[in-house]
Amino acid sequence: MLAAIHLENFEAGRYEQIHGYRYFVPNPIDRPWIWCESKINRLLEVAARKAGELNGFSDFVPDLDRFMKMHLTHEAVLSSKIEGTQTDIDEALLSVKYIEKERKDDWREVHNYVETLQYALQRMKTLPLGTRLIKETHRILMKNVRGRHKNPGEFRRSQNWIGGTGPQNAVYVPPLHTYIPALMSDWEQFLHNDSLDVPDLIKAALLHYQFESIHPFLDGNGRMGRLLISLFLVEKKVLDKPVLSLSVYLEKNRRAYYDALNRVRENNDMTSWWIFFLEAVIFSVEKTMQGLRQTLELKNRLKSLLTSHFRSTNALLLLDYLFEKPVLSISEVSDMTGVTYKAAANMVKRFEQLDILKKKALDGKTFVYSFEPYLQMFRD
Repeated sequence: MLAAIHLENFEAGRYEQIHGYRYFVPNPIDRPWIWCESKINRLLEVAARKAGELNGFSDFVPDLDRFMKMHLTHEAVLSSKIEGTQTDIDEALLSVKYIEKERKDDWREVHNYVETLQYALQRMKTLPLGTRLIKETHRILMKNVRGRHKNPGEFRRSQNWIGGTGPQNAVYVPPLHTYIPALMSDWEQFLHNDSLDVPDLIKAALLHYQFESIHPFLDGNGRMGRLLISLFLVEKKVLDKPVLSLSVYLEKNRRAYYDALNRVRENNDMTSWWIFFLEAVIFSVEKTMQGLRQTLELKNRLKSLLTSHFRSTNALLLLDYLFEKPVLSISEVSDMTGVTYKAAANMVKRFEQLDILKKKALDGKTFVYSFEPYLQMFRD
């Protein structure tokens, strides 16, 4: 039995020097963990209870899967924004053919994030979360975007760094690549070590910190690390579905997020990181539940409105579709409802008059229509 790590006496790791710069080597985490900080226990209790409430509430949301794509896109936009990507929710919902050439990489990063999460959730039905799955999903995350030439799907074999122009003036330099196999092996063992009496939410905080400290890929580590939080919480059934938009809090508190991670390495302050992480979970659960409530209220209100203005059920079909695809063209409305283009155009015009859809010109001759009451919920 390995000796327990006492949180208050925790040592994060060590710095080593090479070629004029120093890099950080985190200590292994696959150990029992013990702590005395009462604030952690209080936050842990609240976070676990809130996660349970979210699961229970989600069970009563009709067509939850229809809303999932929008929530995943929102999470992808914010997670990518933390890394400097400029795509917003409105742009992310457009077809790539309408995206300016210089912004296509940003757009693809967001869409790759959604595709990666969906792929991983499906793959986890037959393959447990671990380094093999992480490499597979990282390959999708980096497909046709910046960093696509930096060995996607493979752990790095050279030095990387965060901030600065090189490791000599970087904000943070992760361990030498030769340490990665042992460190990621320890990371994976901790992930699957059910003999440790460590709550899953604390485990998620530790796994994220350690992954970001190792920085095992040449690029995409931040997005991958945040994506892994959702995958882990779903695998451990803390969440039934990946509806938790943790990046809402992390992007809103980006500086505090990075500072909390750095304080672990610089000051051995794992306590503050756990507190920050649990507060992020609590905020994000409450925000997600608020969003689901607003979505249900909006749908019920608009359903009543449309029932009083339309005799055909096609309007209600379009309303359902808008929650899945809130930016669309008249041709898409026609295809979805099965009516003629002219009938679809008339229906869209009525939706405009009711302030449900708003017309938007893309290139002077191409128009799309946005579901404004819904999109407003996801704009910063």
